[in-house]
Amino acid sequence: MAKSIVVPLASKAPTNDRFLYPNYPYASQSLSFENKPIKNLNNVLFVSHYTLASLHRRLTPVPALDSDASHHLHQGSADFRNSKSFEQWNSLTAKFSGASSIPFTLLQLPQIILNAQNLLAGNKTALLAVPWLGMFTGLLGNLSLLSYFAKKKEKEVIVVQTLGVVSIYAVIVQLAMAEAMPLPIFVFTSVVVASGLVINFLNYFNWLNAGIWQFWEDFITVGGISVLPQVMWSTFVPYIPNSILPGTIACVVGVAAVVMARIGRLPEEGVKFVGAISGWTATLLFMWMPVSQMWTNFLNPDNIKGLSAVSMLLAMIGNGLMIPRALFIRDFMWFTGSTWAALFYGYGNIVCLYSFKVISREFFLASTAGLFLWIGMAFWRDTVVYGYNSPLRSLRELVFGN
Repeated sequence: MAKSIVVPLASKAPTNDRFLYPNYPYASQSLSFENKPIKNLNNVLFVSHYTLASLHRRLTPVPALDSDASHHLHQGSADFRNSKSFEQWNSLTAKFSGASSIPFTLLQLPQIILNAQNLLAGNKTALLAVPWLGMFTGLLGNLSLLSYFAKKKEKEVIVVQTLGVVSIYAVIVQLAMAEAMPLPIFVFTSVVVASGLVINFLNYFNWLNAGIWQFWEDFITVGGISVLPQVMWSTFVPYIPNSILPGTIACVVGVAAVVMARIGRLPEEGVKFVGAISGWTATLLFMWMPVSQMWTNFLNPDNIKGLSAVSMLLAMIGNGLMIPRALFIRDFMWFTGSTWAALFYGYGNIVCLYSFKVISREFFLASTAGLFLWIGMAFWRDTVVYGYNSPLRSLRELVFGN
């Protein structure tokens, strides 16, 4: 059997994803050249230059629950003495988040290329090592984060999440060609992907009917609520019974919450909470990836040698590039997902690789210095452009709003 490479989904912001969220976020968490099939669902997942006038509409620190609300420039940052540096940093952070598509794309290509080689060689069995259910889970996470950032008009991150969706779908097409995915599920997935991309495109340009957008948000909300507990449960199988009960119960709860919100049976805060669920569930899916990987490392230490240090470094860089932007616009959800993935997914696995002497001391120290200097730079620069005396104020605004 040909060997298979399984690549992490981006937590783009997230998601990927890989993420970030994903798009993390977004396959197992490494470039692994093992022939072993993947048995754990959790090991499978997952700007423009604005004028000061547009900044005035977007950049108010808001409470964590309101991460997807419109931001407005708060009075403390309206000091035009800092307007040039403020706008420059706005442009730079947007470019940083857009540049994250490069490492995330590099993580996707090996899997797609290897699948194509196996298909051309007639070796369909090799593609069974890529569980379609995990790919679908990552796809849902990327679509949720794509909708989140489309609503916020974050153009660069929209590109990252779209690339995540397209790259995952490319793998799903290959799985369907290899008959490694049920045809009805593939057809349903294709409809969801096509609908999601079109709906988000139309909504970005304000060409979409509000009712259609509301239905789409309800769909990804219920989907996220259903998938998250099921993925978390499956991490610990076979130590706990293999069951679809967590996902089923969560689905019923999600449908009930959405229906109650739409018929006016929930208070304003409840409606706001339901509206924020889809973004948070996508982010939590990508945040769960390092937990799953650490659990796998703990149970099977020998498998650590199958992790690719380069793939972990790329995951750390991709998520790290999004941190300054999330901090600058005070998006707590995005900041949480990106920072978590950079620290616990990318860097966390680098620590594991170093602990088991898989990577050199120089590689580990360079990764460590690079990550923490980058995060420190993001907080320092944010403090300067907002005219604060301490980065703690930026952090406080990020978490609690202004």
